[in-house]
Formats: sequence, C-alpha cells, structure tokens
Amino acid sequence: MLPKGLLLPETGMALYKNGYRIKVFNTINFAKSQHYNPFHYVHSEKDILKMVNVLMMNTKGEGKSSDPFWDKAETMLYTALIGYIHYEAPKEEQNFKMLLEMINAMEVREDDEDFKNAIDLIFEDLEKEKPDHFAVRQYKKFKLAAGKTAKSILVSCGARLAPFDIAELREITAYDDLELDTLGDEKTALFLIMSDTESTFSFLISMIYTQLFNLLCEKADDEYGGRLPVHVRCLIDECANCGTIPNLERIVATIRSREISACLVLQAKSQLKALYKEQCETIIGNMDAQIFLGGSETETLKDLSAVLGKETIDYYNIQDTKGMQPSISTNYQKVGHDLMSMDELAVLDGGKCIVQVRGVRPFISNKYDLTKHPKYHLTADYSAKNYFDVEQFVKRGDNLILRPDDEYEVIEADELESVPEEE
Repeated sequence: MLPKGLLLPETGMALYKNGYRIKVFNTINFAKSQHYNPFHYVHSEKDILKMVNVLMMNTKGEGKSSDPFWDKAETMLYTALIGYIHYEAPKEEQNFKMLLEMINAMEVREDDEDFKNAIDLIFEDLEKEKPDHFAVRQYKKFKLAAGKTAKSILVSCGARLAPFDIAELREITAYDDLELDTLGDEKTALFLIMSDTESTFSFLISMIYTQLFNLLCEKADDEYGGRLPVHVRCLIDECANCGTIPNLERIVATIRSREISACLVLQAKSQLKALYKEQCETIIGNMDAQIFLGGSETETLKDLSAVLGKETIDYYNIQDTKGMQPSISTNYQKVGHDLMSMDELAVLDGGKCIVQVRGVRPFISNKYDLTKHPKYHLTADYSAKNYFDVEQFVKRGDNLILRPDDEYEVIEADELESVPEEE
C-alpha cells in the first residue's frame, strides 16, 4: 500500500522487465486505476459477513454512535441485500452499484406500515421459493423495525454509501481485474494507492487486504498443502491511513507459515495503538523483525530504549570538603545505564537505523544505498526513459474484459473475402 503513488512510476518498469505482472488500484486518480469489485471474491455466507464487517468498521466517520442498535440494523440490511445480490443477481450486477440501487428502491411510508416497496416484494417472492435462504433470514430480521425506525436506518445507509454516488467510483468497482486470488500463483506486484491526507476511500483498501489475506490463506491450505508456491510480501506503507483490518492480530500470527508476510510501516507506534487499541502489542509481538528508521514520538522512543537494555558503566563520585579540616573522598561503583537513551534515539543519524531480529541482539546498521541495487539502472531515478506511464498501462487494456454495455462488432469468419496472393 503506497501513499501518493510515486513508487509505481519510478519502479514499475524494473518490475515489468523482470517478469512481474503489474496490478494497480488507485483511489487518488481513478483514471490510473484498474478495477476492483469486492463482490467478485464473495463465495459464501462467511465472506459476506466479513465484507460487511470491514465496511462498517471503516466508515464510522468522526463520531461514534452511542447506541449500537443502528449499526446492527444496518449490518443486517447490508448482509441481506449483499446475500441476495450474490446468490440471485446476474454476475454483471454483483457490485456496489446494484447495492445502492436496491437501497434507493426501499421506499418507507411512516403512515402506512403495510406498504411494500419493490425490495419487499422481491424478498417475498424469494421466501416463497426458498424460505431458508440466507438473505431472506437476514431481511426478515431487518423488517422487524417499525416504519420510522426503518427510514432512519435507510438514511444512515445512504450516508455511509455516499462515496458511491461518485460515478467514477461506481465504474472502477463495477467489475474486477485485480485478480487478488492469483497473487500467490505467479510473480505479481500489486500497488494500492490512496491519499495520505484524507480517508474517504480507505475502506476499499482495508477491504482489499481483508479479502487478500483470506483468499491466499484458503488457497494455500486447499490447493498447495499449506504453503503458496510464490511468497507474498505485503509492504503496507502508511499503515495507519489504510483503515482497520479486522483480526489483524490473528492474521499476522498465522500467515507466515503459508508463505505470506506483512510489513507494517508507521510514523509512530501510537498510530497503531490508536487503530487496534489493546491488540497493538499482540500485533507487534508477532513481528519477527522491527526496524527503527528514526523519529521523535515519545512512546516509540521510550519502548525502544527499554528493549535495547542497559550497559554497565564505571561511576566515580569525588567529594571535596574545604574548611578547617579539608578532605577529599572518592567513591567508585558500577551502575547500569541505558544503552541508548530517549534523547540519543531522537537524534539518531539519518543514515543509520536500529534493527531488531528475533533471537538476535538489536544492532545499529547503515541504511541501504538504493543506487547500489543491481536493478537500479531500470528505475526512473536512474533514467527518465524508465518512467512507467500508469495511465497508458491501464488504458492499454492488458487485462481485457468484455462487459455487457461494451459495443463491439462481430464478423463471421466465412464472410471475410479472401485476399489475393501477391505475385
């Protein structure tokens, strides 16, 4: 996950020339993004529940509802509608656009409790045919709400899904060509680009990570005997800005054995604690390595100083007494001293870093000089000729998918006139 989106133009050509497939999802500039449809990766009821959970966790806004009833009611409605879309709607209609249209069609009349809107009638027909249908069971729970309450729930749903009123967002989530479920099959570089100043679309990034981890773990277990053939490394830069990934503390503890790893990049430890609360220490504890690149956040410096431990120093205390009977006394002792104090860590040389690897004492190391990398000559930093034009890459259609609204001409082979051979 990368803020700003500068890394792909600078390194895309190096990856492309070394046999990597390039995939990109860009929430800053939709014209430079491929398509991601979360519905494409829903295969069961538990996938629906996970998808709704991510949506609810990452679209709460600044305030927090004091009454959990409203969130639970919304959750039931989303679960019912997404369940219907997944099991009953045509493939091309399984997306957020259809979800939004269904919510918009749910008219509620406060003065007429018996009024049935179009969605009510759809679920009534489905219940007659499949009374135990997953979506029907969820929708019946939602319909227990009275007319005025149901209207408030729908207003809340409309506010939560407001980003999908943007036509461009509906378009890039209409179908899928990210192919998340193939990342562990062959060498692929997936770039997730989002703004580092606002979080309107961060829920989509969090949804990608949630589905990605679940898909790859299931594929490793079901198809490859527990280990993916190609290691998948997630470099999650600005981790605090990509939204909350549900059950991250469990994910980081279990993915390593499946050839999956996650590298969380943060400005400060407090960012992780703000997102994951008491699970923060569990997440950090499951990391095999930690690298401190520099910083001044107090909590980070304090914890790192404690981890580095203490060293023994010789302590001399000289006492000089002057007066009628002058005397000098010297006191010698060995005391413990922080190996690096907080103020020393705060002014760490910019070219240095502190590395902690499980089973090894922490050590100071030089930061890697990128110009010494054997593939550096393929990057845009080395030469402007290596600039990777993302917009042209997306427009070129390397992953061509025909959609129902595409216009194309069909020509029968037997209608083609034979071309005379040149003499």
